[in-house]
Amino acid sequence: MKKNLLVASANPGKVREIKAILNSPELTILSAKDAGIAINVAETGQTYEENAWLKAEAYQKASGMIVLADDSGLEVDALNGEPGIYSARYAALPNASDADRRHYLVEQLQGKPQPWPAHFHCTAVLAGPRGHLAVAEGRCDGIIIPEERGTGGFGYDPIFFIPQEAATMAELSEDRKNQISHRARALQALLPELQKLFQLD
Repeated sequence: MKKNLLVASANPGKVREIKAILNSPELTILSAKDAGIAINVAETGQTYEENAWLKAEAYQKASGMIVLADDSGLEVDALNGEPGIYSARYAALPNASDADRRHYLVEQLQGKPQPWPAHFHCTAVLAGPRGHLAVAEGRCDGIIIPEERGTGGFGYDPIFFIPQEAATMAELSEDRKNQISHRARALQALLPELQKLFQLD
């Protein structure tokens, strides 16, 4: 029997990362586009977990499949944890690009003493026809730098420097990012549940 897992996201970068991290030949990982689902879920939750469940439940209802959803964000110490759950919408302008959000973030840090410690957080959840199945969290620590470096990744990756790697998230190879990122750590924590659900080897 075909084992399908639907990712509750229209973000191709995120779906590509999840496929690479889970990397199971027994599991077919589908994007919203693959499944023919076009829904827009309002992220009205007050936490990453609430937002992840909102997405998981909506996609599960639309598809009838087991759904993996996540919500993630960047938390900067000098900004009291902002942008946090609003990371994807953090900008002074409507319809802002990732580059606009990075520029805006660095602007907010001007005048605050460096270094600017920060971490990426991810909460990943699984939902099925009978409701909530599992939840896991992951975190990756680093510092924000004022000049962008690297061309990989997406979002805030070019200004998120990881001292242990001597590189920004955007300078890491995809393989390395998919070992140490916040999303990788959350999904790795979910793997035992996925193995049980899908009877993976």
